[in-house]
Amino acid sequence: MRLSLGSAQRPAARHRLAGAAAACLCATVAAAAPLTGAAPASAAPAGAARTAALARTGTHAGPATHAVPRPAHSAAPGQGGTGSAGSGSGGSGSSSSKSGDSGSGRSRSGGSSGSGSSGPAGSASARAAVIGGAQLARRGVIVHYPAHGGIVLPKVKASAYVVADAGTGQVLAAKDPHGLYRPASTLKVLTAIALMPALNPDATVVASGRAANQIPSKAGLIQGDSYTVSALFKALLMISANDAAVALAQATGSYAKGMALINAEAHRLQAYDTVAVRPNGLDAPGQHVSAYDEALFARQALAVPAFMHDETLRSFHFQLRQHGRRHHPRWETLWTQNSMLYTFRGDLGGKIGWTTPAGATFIGWARRGHTTLVVTILHCEPLTELTYAARLLNWGFAMDGKVRPAGHLVSPLPAVAAHPRITMSPAVHLKRPVLATGTDLPAISLAVGFAALLLAVVTTTALMIIGGRRRRAGNPSGPPGG
Repeated sequence: MRLSLGSAQRPAARHRLAGAAAACLCATVAAAAPLTGAAPASAAPAGAARTAALARTGTHAGPATHAVPRPAHSAAPGQGGTGSAGSGSGGSGSSSSKSGDSGSGRSRSGGSSGSGSSGPAGSASARAAVIGGAQLARRGVIVHYPAHGGIVLPKVKASAYVVADAGTGQVLAAKDPHGLYRPASTLKVLTAIALMPALNPDATVVASGRAANQIPSKAGLIQGDSYTVSALFKALLMISANDAAVALAQATGSYAKGMALINAEAHRLQAYDTVAVRPNGLDAPGQHVSAYDEALFARQALAVPAFMHDETLRSFHFQLRQHGRRHHPRWETLWTQNSMLYTFRGDLGGKIGWTTPAGATFIGWARRGHTTLVVTILHCEPLTELTYAARLLNWGFAMDGKVRPAGHLVSPLPAVAAHPRITMSPAVHLKRPVLATGTDLPAISLAVGFAALLLAVVTTTALMIIGGRRRRAGNPSGPPGG
């Protein structure tokens, strides 16, 4: 007896066979898709995840997206007043002395937004308003004297400052610690602590045209010449070399990558008031810091031995060019800008900054006995920053352990993974980096991928033809019989 399919069953069999063939084709296409470089839509590629994470800490991603505006206020000269118009030290020429594009308010929990060129600009993160303690959200001077025997905090004509014990993390006194201001060259402290762990100090960096053309404070890098990473960091910290800052950022592989690393380090330190746009701290739209954040930078710098070594140097012989000639010496001597190394007992180093819009800024370190203090000052009259820093540090050493803390310096966030040290050679380290494909599979040419797809189509077609012949062999034409 022959078994045959009725007319109603044949279409169903054909559908099942076609479905099997289609399933085979889909499976083959899915398997071959990675060979062409395409990622499955349902799986987020690792490269995309890394890019998204980088974007969250990149140059233009920062606390402004979670801002709580603070009312603007006018400030008298020396008390947060505006700088004079002009470019200053490579500055933007804005008449506003505060951070931001147009001076549109600062961070404070609650309050309404304000505007005006004479008021402080930008706005801080709602998170940052309470980072370190709720009292640090205040704008005025914050200090808690003991019941008896307290020394009065010296008057400091700066818009913002913080003096803190680096060992305990206690903020001894502060003024507008979370207000947003332009950092000027004090941002180089963040640049150094972010890039020192990532760059090999013995590697060489070829100066680009962008680095060599920086103004005004510079080491004098020559486009196309090579410089060691270690020497560039010394120029960065000792004489505030703007060209060295750009060269170091580019040494990571690209300028953008360098800035991403700098902003990522600020985020790791929980410095949420900070957005870095230029590695040398020269004024740029959207770039700002706070006195509290700079205290976090200062505390972290103490954990970077190479940084503190360079800060204590009084002079350094910097090789400017490979071969010297008349009027173009091979070497130049760098002298530290921080005169407190000579005059202040226990000084460990300091970073001075200045542009016309930012005013004078400063980050300093000092140690006496077992106590190490950090001090940060933003927007004060030029040539007064070292005097005020010395007064705050002397007061801090006298009152540490006696005043009730105004807040505390938070600890860095746990590092997901340590930055791998970037290795470079003079010939290749500034080439455009190879972009990730978004998958961890080996790279295969597009032709091989299309060949795999063609093989899948041929295989499926052959299966359908064979299946059709078998049906005709097992189901002869004519009425069914038994």
